[in-house]
Amino acid sequence: MSDQTEQGAQVLGAPVERGEEILTPEALRFLAGLHRRFDPRRRELLSRRVLRREDAVRRGGLDFSPETAEIRESDWRVAPAPADLRDRRVEITGPTERKMTINALNSGAEVWLADLEDANTPHWENVVGGQINLFDAVRRTISHTGPDGRSYTLREDVDPAVIVVRPRGWHLSERHLRVDGEPIAGALVDFGLHFFHNAAELLARGSGPYYYLPKLESSLEARLWNEVFVHAQQELRVPVGSVRATVLIETIPAAFEMDEILYELREHAAGLNAGRWDYLFSIIKTFRDAGASFVLPDRSGVTMTAPFMRAYTELLVRTCHRRGAHAIGGMAAFIPNRRDEQATATALAKVREDKEREAADGFDGSWVAHPDLVPLCREVFDKALGDAPNQLDRTRDDVRVAPRQLLDVASAGGAVTEGGLRAAVDVGIRYLVAWLGGNGAVAIHNLMEDAATAEISRSQLWQWVHNGVQLDTGATVDVELVREAAQQVRESLLAELPADQADRLDEAVELFEEVALAERFVDFLTLPATELLP
Repeated sequence: MSDQTEQGAQVLGAPVERGEEILTPEALRFLAGLHRRFDPRRRELLSRRVLRREDAVRRGGLDFSPETAEIRESDWRVAPAPADLRDRRVEITGPTERKMTINALNSGAEVWLADLEDANTPHWENVVGGQINLFDAVRRTISHTGPDGRSYTLREDVDPAVIVVRPRGWHLSERHLRVDGEPIAGALVDFGLHFFHNAAELLARGSGPYYYLPKLESSLEARLWNEVFVHAQQELRVPVGSVRATVLIETIPAAFEMDEILYELREHAAGLNAGRWDYLFSIIKTFRDAGASFVLPDRSGVTMTAPFMRAYTELLVRTCHRRGAHAIGGMAAFIPNRRDEQATATALAKVREDKEREAADGFDGSWVAHPDLVPLCREVFDKALGDAPNQLDRTRDDVRVAPRQLLDVASAGGAVTEGGLRAAVDVGIRYLVAWLGGNGAVAIHNLMEDAATAEISRSQLWQWVHNGVQLDTGATVDVELVREAAQQVRESLLAELPADQADRLDEAVELFEEVALAERFVDFLTLPATELLP
Protein backbone atom coordinates (compact mmCIF):
# COMPACT_ATOMS: atom_id res chain seq x y z
CA MET A 1 0.00 0.00 0.00
CA SER A 2 1.33 3.41 -0.98
CA ASP A 3 0.06 6.19 1.24
CA GLN A 4 -0.43 9.50 -0.55
CA THR A 5 -2.59 11.19 2.05
CA GLU A 6 -0.59 14.39 1.76
CA GLN A 7 -1.96 14.59 -1.78
CA GLY A 8 -5.45 13.65 -0.66
CA ALA A 9 -5.11 10.32 -2.48
CA GLN A 10 -4.30 6.79 -1.44
CA VAL A 11 -3.17 3.94 -3.67
CA LEU A 12 -4.50 0.62 -2.38
CA GLY A 13 -3.34 -1.57 -5.25
CA ALA A 14 -0.25 -3.74 -5.23
CA PRO A 15 2.88 -2.44 -6.96
CA VAL A 16 2.83 -2.68 -10.76
CA GLU A 17 5.99 -2.71 -12.84
CA ARG A 18 6.75 0.90 -13.89
CA GLY A 19 3.68 1.99 -11.98
CA GLU A 20 5.63 4.78 -10.30
CA GLU A 21 5.93 6.45 -13.73
CA ILE A 22 2.13 6.75 -13.88
CA LEU A 23 1.10 7.10 -10.23
CA THR A 24 3.28 10.13 -9.53
CA PRO A 25 2.40 12.51 -6.69
CA GLU A 26 1.49 15.16 -9.26
CA ALA A 27 -0.83 12.80 -11.16
CA LEU A 28 -2.50 11.67 -7.94
CA ARG A 29 -3.02 15.27 -6.93
CA PHE A 30 -4.64 15.92 -10.31
CA LEU A 31 -6.97 12.93 -9.83
CA ALA A 32 -7.88 14.12 -6.34
CA GLY A 33 -8.86 17.49 -7.77
CA LEU A 34 -11.09 15.83 -10.38
CA HIS A 35 -12.76 13.70 -7.74
CA ARG A 36 -13.47 16.50 -5.29
CA ARG A 37 -14.81 18.79 -7.97
CA PHE A 38 -16.94 16.39 -10.04
CA ASP A 39 -17.85 13.29 -8.05
CA PRO A 40 -20.85 14.82 -6.23
CA ARG A 41 -22.46 15.73 -9.54
CA ARG A 42 -21.64 12.30 -10.96
CA ARG A 43 -23.52 10.65 -8.12
CA GLU A 44 -26.51 12.95 -8.61
CA LEU A 45 -26.70 12.04 -12.28
CA LEU A 46 -26.53 8.32 -11.52
CA SER A 47 -29.48 8.73 -9.16
CA ARG A 48 -31.32 10.62 -11.89
CA ARG A 49 -31.00 7.59 -14.18
CA VAL A 50 -33.13 5.53 -11.81
CA LEU A 51 -35.90 8.14 -11.66
CA ARG A 52 -35.89 8.59 -15.42
CA ARG A 53 -36.25 4.86 -16.04
CA GLU A 54 -39.17 4.64 -13.65
CA ASP A 55 -40.82 7.55 -15.43
CA ALA A 56 -40.26 5.95 -18.84
CA VAL A 57 -41.93 2.72 -17.73
CA ARG A 58 -44.81 4.64 -16.18
CA ARG A 59 -45.34 6.59 -19.41
CA GLY A 60 -44.86 3.52 -21.59
CA GLY A 61 -41.92 4.99 -23.48
CA LEU A 62 -39.60 7.93 -24.04
CA ASP A 63 -39.93 11.12 -26.07
CA PHE A 64 -37.88 14.04 -27.34
CA SER A 65 -37.91 16.64 -24.58
CA PRO A 66 -39.92 19.81 -25.26
CA GLU A 67 -37.56 21.65 -22.91
CA THR A 68 -34.69 21.26 -25.38
CA ALA A 69 -36.66 21.73 -28.59
CA GLU A 70 -34.78 24.95 -29.37
CA ILE A 71 -31.47 23.07 -29.39
CA ARG A 72 -32.86 20.49 -31.81
CA GLU A 73 -34.47 23.06 -34.09
CA SER A 74 -31.81 25.78 -34.21
CA ASP A 75 -28.69 25.90 -36.39
CA TRP A 76 -25.35 25.28 -34.75
CA ARG A 77 -22.31 23.09 -35.42
CA VAL A 78 -19.62 21.41 -33.38
CA ALA A 79 -16.01 22.52 -33.62
CA PRO A 80 -14.24 21.38 -36.81
CA ALA A 81 -12.34 18.12 -36.51
CA PRO A 82 -8.56 18.35 -36.09
CA ALA A 83 -6.55 17.22 -39.09
CA ASP A 84 -5.85 13.69 -37.88
CA LEU A 85 -9.53 13.00 -37.09
CA ARG A 86 -11.04 14.14 -40.39
CA ASP A 87 -10.73 10.69 -41.96
CA ARG A 88 -12.02 7.89 -39.75
CA ARG A 89 -13.09 5.35 -42.34
CA VAL A 90 -11.62 2.37 -40.46
CA GLU A 91 -11.39 2.17 -36.68
CA ILE A 92 -10.01 -0.88 -34.92
CA THR A 93 -10.98 -1.55 -31.32
CA GLY A 94 -9.20 -3.46 -28.59
CA PRO A 95 -7.81 -3.43 -25.06
CA THR A 96 -4.58 -1.72 -24.08
CA GLU A 97 -2.71 -4.99 -23.57
CA ARG A 98 0.83 -4.40 -24.85
CA LYS A 99 0.96 -6.75 -27.85
CA MET A 100 -2.57 -5.81 -28.94
CA THR A 101 -1.65 -2.14 -28.66
CA ILE A 102 1.21 -2.62 -31.12
CA ASN A 103 -0.92 -4.72 -33.48
CA ALA A 104 -3.68 -2.11 -33.47
CA LEU A 105 -1.26 0.73 -34.19
CA ASN A 106 0.25 -1.32 -37.04
CA SER A 107 -3.11 -2.44 -38.47
CA GLY A 108 -3.44 0.26 -41.12
CA ALA A 109 -6.68 1.56 -39.56
CA GLU A 110 -7.07 5.33 -39.26
CA VAL A 111 -8.08 5.12 -35.60
CA TRP A 112 -7.42 2.77 -32.70
CA LEU A 113 -10.07 2.77 -29.99
CA ALA A 114 -7.88 2.07 -26.97
CA ASP A 115 -10.41 0.38 -24.74
CA LEU A 116 -10.13 0.82 -20.98
CA GLU A 117 -13.82 -0.06 -20.64
CA ASP A 118 -15.78 -3.07 -21.97
CA ALA A 119 -12.76 -4.89 -23.44
CA ASN A 120 -10.72 -4.51 -20.27
CA THR A 121 -11.07 -6.31 -16.95
CA PRO A 122 -10.26 -3.64 -14.33
CA HIS A 123 -7.59 -5.69 -12.55
CA TRP A 124 -5.29 -3.12 -10.96
CA GLU A 125 -2.45 -4.40 -13.13
CA ASN A 126 -4.58 -3.81 -16.24
CA VAL A 127 -5.59 -0.32 -15.11
CA VAL A 128 -2.02 0.84 -14.51
CA GLY A 129 -0.43 -1.30 -17.21
CA GLY A 130 -2.82 0.07 -19.81
CA GLN A 131 -1.72 3.60 -18.95
CA ILE A 132 1.94 2.58 -19.27
CA ASN A 133 1.25 1.10 -22.70
CA LEU A 134 -0.57 4.25 -23.79
CA PHE A 135 2.31 6.38 -22.50
CA ASP A 136 4.77 4.40 -24.62
CA ALA A 137 2.45 4.27 -27.62
CA VAL A 138 2.06 8.06 -27.68
CA ARG A 139 5.85 8.43 -27.68
CA ARG A 140 6.31 5.66 -30.27
CA THR A 141 8.68 3.78 -27.96
CA ILE A 142 6.45 0.77 -27.39
CA SER A 143 7.80 -2.73 -28.02
CA HIS A 144 7.09 -6.21 -26.70
CA THR A 145 8.73 -9.62 -26.58
CA GLY A 146 6.36 -12.55 -26.14
CA PRO A 147 6.98 -15.73 -24.13
CA ASP A 148 7.93 -17.46 -27.38
CA GLY A 149 10.66 -14.89 -28.03
CA ARG A 150 8.76 -13.18 -30.83
CA SER A 151 9.23 -9.40 -30.85
CA TYR A 152 6.66 -6.74 -31.69
CA THR A 153 7.54 -3.18 -32.69
CA LEU A 154 5.90 -0.34 -34.59
CA ARG A 155 6.18 -0.66 -38.36
CA GLU A 156 7.93 2.08 -40.29
CA ASP A 157 5.94 1.48 -43.50
CA VAL A 158 2.51 2.16 -41.91
CA ASP A 159 1.21 5.33 -40.32
CA PRO A 160 0.21 4.36 -36.78
CA ALA A 161 -3.48 4.63 -36.00
CA VAL A 162 -4.65 7.75 -34.18
CA ILE A 163 -5.30 6.87 -30.54
CA VAL A 164 -8.80 7.48 -29.13
CA VAL A 165 -9.13 6.31 -25.52
CA ARG A 166 -12.35 4.90 -24.10
CA PRO A 167 -12.48 5.38 -20.31
CA ARG A 168 -14.92 3.52 -18.09
CA GLY A 169 -18.53 4.69 -17.77
CA TRP A 170 -19.77 7.02 -15.05
CA HIS A 171 -21.23 4.12 -13.04
CA LEU A 172 -17.97 2.32 -12.22
CA SER A 173 -15.58 3.12 -9.36
CA GLU A 174 -11.89 2.33 -9.01
CA ARG A 175 -11.50 0.54 -5.67
CA HIS A 176 -7.72 0.81 -5.68
CA LEU A 177 -7.63 4.61 -5.65
CA ARG A 178 -9.30 6.63 -2.90
CA VAL A 179 -9.67 10.30 -2.16
CA ASP A 180 -10.82 11.36 1.29
CA GLY A 181 -11.71 7.72 1.93
CA GLU A 182 -13.91 7.40 -1.17
CA PRO A 183 -13.13 5.45 -4.36
CA ILE A 184 -12.54 7.61 -7.43
CA ALA A 185 -14.78 7.14 -10.45
CA GLY A 186 -13.15 4.82 -12.95
CA ALA A 187 -13.97 7.34 -15.69
CA LEU A 188 -11.97 10.06 -13.95
CA VAL A 189 -9.06 7.70 -13.27
CA ASP A 190 -8.84 6.52 -16.88
CA PHE A 191 -9.29 9.96 -18.38
CA GLY A 192 -7.24 11.76 -15.76
CA LEU A 193 -4.13 9.60 -15.94
CA HIS A 194 -4.13 9.55 -19.73
CA PHE A 195 -4.72 13.29 -20.04
CA PHE A 196 -2.19 14.22 -17.35
CA HIS A 197 0.64 12.23 -18.91
CA ASN A 198 -0.11 12.56 -22.61
CA ALA A 199 -2.13 15.66 -23.56
CA ALA A 200 0.84 17.99 -24.04
CA GLU A 201 2.91 15.29 -25.75
CA LEU A 202 0.10 14.48 -28.18
CA LEU A 203 -0.34 18.13 -29.10
CA ALA A 204 3.39 18.52 -29.64
CA ARG A 205 3.23 15.61 -32.06
CA GLY A 206 0.38 17.15 -34.07
CA SER A 207 -2.40 15.09 -32.55
CA GLY A 208 -4.43 15.62 -29.38
CA PRO A 209 -6.15 14.02 -26.39
CA TYR A 210 -9.08 12.18 -27.97
CA TYR A 211 -11.72 10.11 -26.18
CA TYR A 212 -14.71 7.83 -26.70
CA LEU A 213 -17.38 8.39 -24.03
CA PRO A 214 -19.43 5.27 -23.15
CA LYS A 215 -22.78 4.56 -21.51
CA LEU A 216 -24.08 8.15 -21.41
CA GLU A 217 -27.81 8.38 -20.76
CA SER A 218 -28.41 12.11 -21.02
CA SER A 219 -27.06 15.44 -22.21
CA LEU A 220 -26.53 16.38 -18.56
CA GLU A 221 -23.98 13.58 -18.33
CA ALA A 222 -22.33 14.95 -21.48
CA ARG A 223 -22.29 18.39 -19.84
CA LEU A 224 -20.43 16.91 -16.88
CA TRP A 225 -17.80 15.47 -19.22
CA ASN A 226 -17.49 18.86 -20.90
CA GLU A 227 -16.91 20.50 -17.52
CA VAL A 228 -14.24 17.88 -16.76
CA PHE A 229 -12.52 18.63 -20.08
CA VAL A 230 -12.52 22.39 -19.51
CA HIS A 231 -11.20 22.02 -15.97
CA ALA A 232 -8.47 19.57 -16.99
CA GLN A 233 -7.28 21.76 -19.85
CA GLN A 234 -7.19 24.86 -17.69
CA GLU A 235 -5.52 23.04 -14.78
CA LEU A 236 -2.67 21.75 -16.97
CA ARG A 237 -2.54 24.83 -19.21
CA VAL A 238 -3.57 22.91 -22.30
CA PRO A 239 -5.47 25.03 -24.85
CA VAL A 240 -9.21 24.71 -24.24
CA GLY A 241 -10.74 22.87 -27.19
CA SER A 242 -7.80 20.49 -27.59
CA VAL A 243 -9.89 17.55 -26.33
CA ARG A 244 -12.14 15.80 -28.83
CA ALA A 245 -14.80 13.35 -27.70
CA THR A 246 -16.88 10.87 -29.66
CA VAL A 247 -19.95 9.68 -27.78
CA LEU A 248 -21.25 6.15 -28.06
CA ILE A 249 -25.02 6.27 -28.47
CA GLU A 250 -25.46 2.90 -26.82
CA THR A 251 -28.37 3.60 -24.48
CA ILE A 252 -31.98 4.16 -25.46
CA PRO A 253 -32.31 7.38 -23.39
CA ALA A 254 -29.32 8.86 -25.22
CA ALA A 255 -30.94 8.10 -28.58
CA PHE A 256 -33.56 10.71 -27.69
CA GLU A 257 -30.89 13.31 -26.88
CA MET A 258 -28.34 13.08 -29.70
CA ASP A 259 -28.59 16.76 -30.61
CA GLU A 260 -28.43 17.81 -26.99
CA ILE A 261 -25.39 15.62 -26.28
CA LEU A 262 -23.47 17.12 -29.20
CA TYR A 263 -24.56 20.60 -28.12
CA GLU A 264 -23.23 20.20 -24.59
CA LEU A 265 -19.89 18.99 -25.97
CA ARG A 266 -19.85 21.20 -29.05
CA GLU A 267 -16.45 22.77 -28.32
CA HIS A 268 -15.02 19.28 -27.79
CA ALA A 269 -17.33 17.03 -29.86
CA ALA A 270 -15.98 14.83 -32.65
CA GLY A 271 -18.95 12.60 -33.42
CA LEU A 272 -21.32 9.84 -32.39
CA ASN A 273 -21.02 6.07 -32.68
CA ALA A 274 -23.71 3.41 -33.06
CA GLY A 275 -22.92 0.93 -30.27
CA ARG A 276 -25.42 -1.74 -31.23
CA TRP A 277 -25.08 -4.46 -28.58
CA ASP A 278 -25.07 -2.13 -25.61
CA TYR A 279 -27.97 -0.30 -27.24
CA LEU A 280 -30.04 -3.48 -27.25
CA PHE A 281 -28.97 -4.19 -23.69
CA SER A 282 -30.14 -0.72 -22.70
CA ILE A 283 -33.55 -1.25 -24.29
CA ILE A 284 -34.01 -4.46 -22.33
CA LYS A 285 -32.74 -2.88 -19.10
CA THR A 286 -34.90 0.22 -19.44
CA PHE A 287 -38.12 -1.59 -20.33
CA ARG A 288 -37.46 -4.91 -18.62
CA ASP A 289 -40.72 -4.77 -16.68
CA ALA A 290 -42.79 -2.81 -19.22
CA GLY A 291 -44.56 -5.79 -20.76
CA ALA A 292 -44.35 -8.19 -23.68
CA SER A 293 -44.15 -5.45 -26.32
CA PHE A 294 -40.54 -4.79 -25.28
CA VAL A 295 -39.38 -8.43 -25.25
CA LEU A 296 -36.60 -9.06 -27.75
CA PRO A 297 -36.11 -12.35 -29.62
CA ASP A 298 -32.82 -14.27 -29.78
CA ARG A 299 -29.84 -11.93 -30.10
CA SER A 300 -28.92 -13.48 -33.44
CA GLY A 301 -32.37 -12.60 -34.74
CA VAL A 302 -32.03 -8.86 -34.12
CA THR A 303 -30.29 -7.45 -37.17
CA MET A 304 -29.38 -3.89 -38.06
CA THR A 305 -32.06 -3.97 -40.76
CA ALA A 306 -34.84 -4.27 -38.17
CA PRO A 307 -36.97 -1.10 -38.50
CA PHE A 308 -36.31 0.13 -34.96
CA MET A 309 -32.56 -0.29 -35.45
CA ARG A 310 -32.71 1.45 -38.83
CA ALA A 311 -34.50 4.36 -37.18
CA TYR A 312 -31.71 4.59 -34.59
CA THR A 313 -28.80 4.53 -37.05
CA GLU A 314 -30.38 6.83 -39.64
CA LEU A 315 -31.24 9.38 -36.95
CA LEU A 316 -27.64 9.20 -35.75
CA VAL A 317 -26.24 9.95 -39.22
CA ARG A 318 -28.69 12.79 -39.81
CA THR A 319 -27.98 14.35 -36.40
CA CYS A 320 -24.21 14.12 -36.78
CA HIS A 321 -24.00 15.53 -40.29
CA ARG A 322 -26.38 18.36 -39.60
CA ARG A 323 -24.02 19.41 -36.79
CA GLY A 324 -20.72 18.78 -38.63
CA ALA A 325 -19.84 15.72 -36.54
CA HIS A 326 -18.69 12.30 -37.68
CA ALA A 327 -21.06 9.33 -37.66
CA ILE A 328 -19.19 6.09 -36.91
CA GLY A 329 -20.77 2.69 -37.56
CA GLY A 330 -20.93 -0.41 -35.42
CA MET A 331 -18.64 -3.30 -34.70
CA ALA A 332 -17.62 -6.09 -37.05
CA ALA A 333 -16.63 -8.59 -34.37
CA PHE A 334 -15.83 -11.54 -36.64
CA ILE A 335 -12.42 -13.21 -36.31
CA PRO A 336 -11.28 -14.98 -39.50
CA ASN A 337 -10.84 -18.72 -38.99
CA ARG A 338 -8.06 -20.01 -41.21
CA ARG A 339 -9.04 -23.61 -40.50
CA ASP A 340 -12.57 -23.17 -41.86
CA GLU A 341 -12.45 -21.31 -45.17
CA GLN A 342 -16.14 -21.74 -45.92
CA ALA A 343 -17.27 -20.35 -42.57
CA THR A 344 -14.86 -17.47 -42.97
CA ALA A 345 -16.11 -16.68 -46.47
CA THR A 346 -19.72 -16.69 -45.28
CA ALA A 347 -18.92 -14.42 -42.33
CA LEU A 348 -16.88 -12.00 -44.44
CA ALA A 349 -19.78 -11.68 -46.86
CA LYS A 350 -22.02 -10.66 -43.96
CA VAL A 351 -19.42 -8.16 -42.72
CA ARG A 352 -19.18 -6.67 -46.21
CA GLU A 353 -22.97 -6.37 -46.44
CA ASP A 354 -23.08 -4.66 -43.06
CA LYS A 355 -20.35 -2.15 -43.95
CA GLU A 356 -21.90 -1.45 -47.35
CA ARG A 357 -25.19 -0.62 -45.65
CA GLU A 358 -23.44 1.76 -43.27
CA ALA A 359 -21.49 3.48 -46.06
CA ALA A 360 -24.66 3.84 -48.16
CA ASP A 361 -26.51 5.32 -45.18
CA GLY A 362 -23.87 8.04 -44.83
CA PHE A 363 -21.63 6.80 -42.04
CA ASP A 364 -18.10 8.23 -42.20
CA GLY A 365 -16.39 5.08 -40.99
CA SER A 366 -16.90 1.93 -38.98
CA TRP A 367 -15.40 -0.42 -36.41
CA VAL A 368 -13.60 -3.73 -36.79
CA ALA A 369 -12.22 -5.99 -34.07
CA HIS A 370 -9.47 -7.76 -36.02
CA PRO A 371 -6.64 -6.47 -38.24
CA ASP A 372 -7.66 -8.88 -41.02
CA LEU A 373 -10.94 -6.95 -41.42
CA VAL A 374 -9.23 -3.59 -41.95
CA PRO A 375 -8.77 -4.08 -45.74
CA LEU A 376 -12.40 -5.13 -46.23
CA CYS A 377 -13.77 -2.14 -44.31
CA ARG A 378 -11.38 0.19 -46.12
CA GLU A 379 -12.41 -1.15 -49.53
CA VAL A 380 -16.09 -0.50 -48.80
CA PHE A 381 -15.56 3.03 -47.49
CA ASP A 382 -13.01 3.91 -50.17
CA LYS A 383 -15.68 3.14 -52.74
CA ALA A 384 -18.24 5.29 -50.94
CA LEU A 385 -15.94 8.22 -50.06
CA GLY A 386 -13.68 8.40 -53.08
CA ASP A 387 -11.12 11.12 -52.46
CA ALA A 388 -13.19 12.75 -49.68
CA PRO A 389 -12.20 12.12 -46.04
CA ASN A 390 -15.81 11.71 -44.91
CA GLN A 391 -19.47 12.14 -45.90
CA LEU A 392 -20.33 15.17 -43.77
CA ASP A 393 -21.93 16.80 -46.83
CA ARG A 394 -24.63 14.09 -46.84
CA THR A 395 -27.00 15.69 -44.35
CA ARG A 396 -29.74 13.08 -44.80
CA ASP A 397 -32.52 15.64 -44.74
CA ASP A 398 -34.82 12.86 -45.96
CA VAL A 399 -34.69 11.16 -42.55
CA ARG A 400 -37.56 11.77 -40.16
CA VAL A 401 -37.75 9.61 -37.02
CA ALA A 402 -40.61 9.59 -34.53
CA PRO A 403 -40.36 8.26 -30.96
CA ARG A 404 -42.58 5.29 -31.76
CA GLN A 405 -40.11 4.16 -34.43
CA LEU A 406 -37.21 4.06 -31.97
CA LEU A 407 -39.38 2.09 -29.52
CA ASP A 408 -40.91 -0.36 -32.00
CA VAL A 409 -39.07 -3.38 -30.61
CA ALA A 410 -41.68 -5.71 -32.07
CA SER A 411 -40.46 -4.77 -35.54
CA ALA A 412 -37.45 -7.04 -34.94
CA GLY A 413 -39.65 -10.07 -35.51
CA GLY A 414 -37.90 -13.33 -34.75
CA ALA A 415 -38.51 -15.84 -31.99
CA VAL A 416 -37.14 -16.96 -28.66
CA THR A 417 -35.67 -20.41 -29.18
CA GLU A 418 -34.09 -23.12 -27.09
CA GLY A 419 -30.93 -22.67 -29.14
CA GLY A 420 -30.94 -18.95 -28.44
CA LEU A 421 -31.35 -19.53 -24.72
CA ARG A 422 -28.48 -22.02 -24.59
CA ALA A 423 -26.28 -19.73 -26.69
CA ALA A 424 -26.91 -16.85 -24.28
CA VAL A 425 -25.93 -19.01 -21.29
CA ASP A 426 -22.90 -20.47 -23.08
CA VAL A 427 -21.47 -17.15 -24.29
CA GLY A 428 -22.20 -15.36 -21.02
CA ILE A 429 -20.42 -17.93 -18.87
CA ARG A 430 -17.49 -18.32 -21.26
CA TYR A 431 -16.97 -14.59 -21.25
CA LEU A 432 -17.11 -14.27 -17.47
CA VAL A 433 -14.53 -17.05 -17.01
CA ALA A 434 -12.11 -15.05 -19.13
CA TRP A 435 -13.11 -11.67 -17.63
CA LEU A 436 -12.50 -12.84 -14.07
CA GLY A 437 -9.08 -14.01 -15.20
CA GLY A 438 -8.17 -10.56 -16.47
CA ASN A 439 -9.10 -10.77 -20.16
CA GLY A 440 -11.94 -8.49 -21.23
CA ALA A 441 -11.65 -9.08 -25.00
CA VAL A 442 -12.44 -12.73 -25.62
CA ALA A 443 -12.57 -14.83 -28.79
CA ILE A 444 -15.74 -16.96 -28.59
CA HIS A 445 -17.05 -18.95 -31.54
CA ASN A 446 -15.08 -16.85 -34.05
CA LEU A 447 -16.29 -13.55 -32.61
CA MET A 448 -14.37 -11.04 -30.50
CA GLU A 449 -16.65 -10.44 -27.54
CA ASP A 450 -16.55 -7.84 -24.79
CA ALA A 451 -18.72 -7.04 -21.77
CA ALA A 452 -21.63 -5.94 -23.97
CA THR A 453 -22.06 -9.55 -25.08
CA ALA A 454 -22.40 -10.83 -21.54
CA GLU A 455 -24.74 -7.95 -20.68
CA ILE A 456 -27.20 -8.63 -23.47
CA SER A 457 -27.02 -12.40 -22.84
CA ARG A 458 -27.89 -12.21 -19.16
CA SER A 459 -30.41 -9.37 -19.55
CA GLN A 460 -32.33 -11.28 -22.23
CA LEU A 461 -32.55 -14.29 -19.93
CA TRP A 462 -33.82 -12.06 -17.10
CA GLN A 463 -36.41 -10.53 -19.41
CA TRP A 464 -37.57 -13.90 -20.72
CA VAL A 465 -37.89 -15.37 -17.23
CA HIS A 466 -39.81 -12.40 -15.82
CA ASN A 467 -42.17 -12.26 -18.80
CA GLY A 468 -42.82 -16.01 -18.90
CA VAL A 469 -41.69 -16.22 -22.53
CA GLN A 470 -42.39 -19.45 -24.37
CA LEU A 471 -39.65 -21.11 -26.41
CA ASP A 472 -40.06 -22.60 -29.86
CA THR A 473 -40.20 -25.99 -28.11
CA GLY A 474 -43.26 -24.94 -26.10
CA ALA A 475 -41.34 -24.79 -22.82
CA THR A 476 -41.68 -21.68 -20.68
CA VAL A 477 -38.48 -19.90 -19.72
CA ASP A 478 -38.10 -20.04 -15.96
CA VAL A 479 -35.34 -20.02 -13.35
CA GLU A 480 -34.91 -23.77 -13.33
CA LEU A 481 -34.59 -23.99 -17.11
CA VAL A 482 -31.83 -21.39 -17.13
CA ARG A 483 -30.01 -23.02 -14.20
CA GLU A 484 -30.19 -26.37 -15.93
CA ALA A 485 -28.63 -24.84 -19.05
CA ALA A 486 -25.93 -23.18 -16.92
CA GLN A 487 -24.98 -26.48 -15.31
CA GLN A 488 -24.79 -28.17 -18.71
CA VAL A 489 -22.45 -25.42 -19.90
CA ARG A 490 -20.38 -25.86 -16.76
CA GLU A 491 -19.99 -29.59 -17.37
CA SER A 492 -18.95 -29.10 -20.97
CA LEU A 493 -16.46 -26.35 -20.08
CA LEU A 494 -14.85 -28.42 -17.31
CA ALA A 495 -13.51 -30.76 -19.94
CA GLU A 496 -12.63 -27.98 -22.36
CA LEU A 497 -10.96 -25.23 -20.36
CA PRO A 498 -7.26 -25.22 -19.47
CA ALA A 499 -6.46 -25.64 -15.79
CA ASP A 500 -5.70 -21.95 -15.24
CA GLN A 501 -9.27 -21.07 -16.32
CA ALA A 502 -11.20 -24.03 -14.92
CA ASP A 503 -10.63 -22.84 -11.35
CA ARG A 504 -12.72 -19.74 -12.15
CA LEU A 505 -15.59 -21.65 -13.72
CA ASP A 506 -17.75 -22.11 -10.62
CA GLU A 507 -17.31 -18.46 -9.73
CA ALA A 508 -18.36 -17.46 -13.27
CA VAL A 509 -21.44 -19.71 -13.22
CA GLU A 510 -22.52 -18.37 -9.83
CA LEU A 511 -22.04 -14.77 -10.97
CA PHE A 512 -23.89 -15.36 -14.24
CA GLU A 513 -26.87 -16.92 -12.46
CA GLU A 514 -26.89 -14.01 -10.01
CA VAL A 515 -27.08 -11.30 -12.68
CA ALA A 516 -29.42 -13.29 -14.96
CA LEU A 517 -31.87 -14.60 -12.38
CA ALA A 518 -31.89 -12.31 -9.32
CA GLU A 519 -35.33 -10.96 -8.55
CA ARG A 520 -33.97 -7.42 -8.58
CA PHE A 521 -32.30 -6.55 -11.88
CA VAL A 522 -28.61 -5.67 -11.53
CA ASP A 523 -27.95 -2.56 -13.64
CA PHE A 524 -24.47 -3.64 -14.77
CA LEU A 525 -22.96 -7.09 -14.28
CA THR A 526 -19.55 -5.44 -13.93
CA LEU A 527 -20.66 -3.98 -10.58
CA PRO A 528 -20.84 -7.30 -8.69
CA ALA A 529 -18.14 -8.79 -10.94
CA THR A 530 -15.62 -6.13 -9.95
CA GLU A 531 -16.10 -7.04 -6.29
CA LEU A 532 -14.69 -10.48 -7.10
CA LEU A 533 -11.42 -9.07 -8.42
CA PRO A 534 -8.28 -8.84 -6.27
